Amino acid sequence: MSQNHTRGYLKKYPALSDLQERTKRRIPKFAFEYLEGGCNDNQNLAVNHSDIQRIELMPEYIKDRKPIEVLTSLFGRKFGAPFGISPIGLQGLIWPDAPRILAEAAVSQNIPFILSTVSTASIEEISEVTNGEAWFQLYHPAKEEMRNDLLNRLEEAGYNVLVLLADVPTKFGYRPWDIRNGLSLPPSMSLRNLYQIISRPEWAINTLKSGSPKFKTLEPYMPKGLDLSQLGEFMNRTFDGRLTESRIAEIRQKWNGKLVVKGLVNPLDVEKAINLKVDGIIVSNHGGRQLDAGESSINSLKRLVKDYAGDITIMMDGGIRSGPDIARVLASGAEFTFMGRPFMYGVGALGRRGGDHVIALLKTQLDQIMGQLCCERIQDLPGHLIK
Repeated sequence: MSQNHTRGYLKKYPALSDLQERTKRRIPKFAFEYLEGGCNDNQNLAVNHSDIQRIELMPEYIKDRKPIEVLTSLFGRKFGAPFGISPIGLQGLIWPDAPRILAEAAVSQNIPFILSTVSTASIEEISEVTNGEAWFQLYHPAKEEMRNDLLNRLEEAGYNVLVLLADVPTKFGYRPWDIRNGLSLPPSMSLRNLYQIISRPEWAINTLKSGSPKFKTLEPYMPKGLDLSQLGEFMNRTFDGRLTESRIAEIRQKWNGKLVVKGLVNPLDVEKAINLKVDGIIVSNHGGRQLDAGESSINSLKRLVKDYAGDITIMMDGGIRSGPDIARVLASGAEFTFMGRPFMYGVGALGRRGGDHVIALLKTQLDQIMGQLCCERIQDLPGHLIK
């Protein structure tokens, strides 16, 4: 292999399925199902991964051998790999301090980390961890004053990439597991959930030390002493997820950094994003958690790349679970990839070692498949796609 990715790579857990199973044993069932589930019948969740796995790549064996290079340029910066960590809400529910753990790992191995508006770490905390290099995903607030304040906080904290979330126009998806577990809005805590917590003492002790998960970025805007039902009302009142051309235009005018829209799958929306001077899009269906009748992220990507490659930076999130999956998606035309669940399985299974482990594991797998294809550069992967 051309590079040494052993830092943080624990040989005891060489596959994502190892981490997934260990996470299931270490955290309460309601937390695992929050991470694992999609919406309605989980059909969109299932095709995200299965459609990627149908992609086949062609090796080219009789050629001179050159060093493999996985460094990737994006928005004027060179990253250590062509993948980053997707934004995830309530990360601290899966494992205490999860956003901080993953942000630290992203910095140490030079990949992007995207903080969600509804994650359990604040804008300022993650800026300190990443030296201002993190990205931020914005759930669009209903009030202009709050939006502007968030933009000011991001600018003061040094963030230079803002990701606008497009694929949650109706608050939250219909997620039966979360409803049964009391994790819908407003949330509730049942005796069954309490039993699940008691049965996972390591998670319970660490959560007790760190404090219960909170939407820390939103704390300055939340009234003191909200109970569970009031929290649901606050979230519904505070956010209006539907993006419009005028909303994007106003943010484009105010935001001096790179602007990305996440969740676009329709060519009509991509045309509008290009006209509004958006710098990039992340093709995504919110991990299969919003629209069960939608197509897989990879199928959306293939169509959009055909029409818009070169006009806007096109990235993808959804269903990527391994180094070979990363290679398949890049071969299909994505310029960069993002993953959420794999990194959460890492911290759920291994705590503070989890972020480094997953990054190193994915780098190793990607390096191996590129070596097997005899493909030395990330940008040459489309030439290995079997169409």
